[in-house]
Amino acid sequence: MYSVRPRSHAPTLLLLALLLVGCSAPTATTGIKSRPFKFGEDTLAYANELLWQYQIDPATGKMTHQTQSPRPDYTHHCFVVALAARQFFNNAQFDPAAPPVDEKECRRLIDQVVKANPRHPLPPHHQIVIPGYSNLFSFSRAEERLLKQECGSVWESYFQRGHWRMIFPLTRSHQEHMARQLAGRLKEGRLPLVHVVRFPSLSINHAMLFYDFKETDEAIEFTAYDPNDPKHPLPLRFKRAQRRFLMPRTNYFPGGRVDIYEIFYSWKY
Repeated sequence: MYSVRPRSHAPTLLLLALLLVGCSAPTATTGIKSRPFKFGEDTLAYANELLWQYQIDPATGKMTHQTQSPRPDYTHHCFVVALAARQFFNNAQFDPAAPPVDEKECRRLIDQVVKANPRHPLPPHHQIVIPGYSNLFSFSRAEERLLKQECGSVWESYFQRGHWRMIFPLTRSHQEHMARQLAGRLKEGRLPLVHVVRFPSLSINHAMLFYDFKETDEAIEFTAYDPNDPKHPLPLRFKRAQRRFLMPRTNYFPGGRVDIYEIFYSWKY
């Protein structure tokens, strides 16, 4: 999940999804920031690494994969990385004029930010101040080890409560509604975190953070922070006529139709 997963894992994900349906939490209503999210400042400097190396046949678009060598040590954390970026945007302020703190205090501050309710942003007067850095990108470049240790384990990706939704049909009508919902969230100044999936094939099973959009007669053009790529924003398009989302080719996905739904925003997700 976190990139592309082999098909043999679908039953395990289905079981995990069904186990999580009963969880609950309040809906986010406060703490929206007035400034825009900036790629390269509000994103993390490191990537969710890929366990596999993918090859795409240019003639057929068929994808194959093999295990990376040497094996990367930070994989399957796309939900953790995407959520951490939103948690810092919603719940933290940076003070570059103040001196950096020691490791113990740095861990404590990170924990305060990421353990806040992900569906209920902190109001400005309760946001956590991170001294010594101007933004999340510079902070994560200097304190990569601590952030990877404190922002969440791989199990927080496997057990994200919203996984139950992908096992039910994501119809064209649903996707049209979702496109409007995501655009509405962005108009309100919220950052929707989304699950990008093709079920049951699981040719993609991934998390991203949407932070901008524009509308045309033919499409809604979204811009996303992809945890797999800290260097480039990712464009995704909702085609109005087809009522479907399209994702471009990446180093882990051959490109084409994807299904999308929002997570971390209500008691069900």
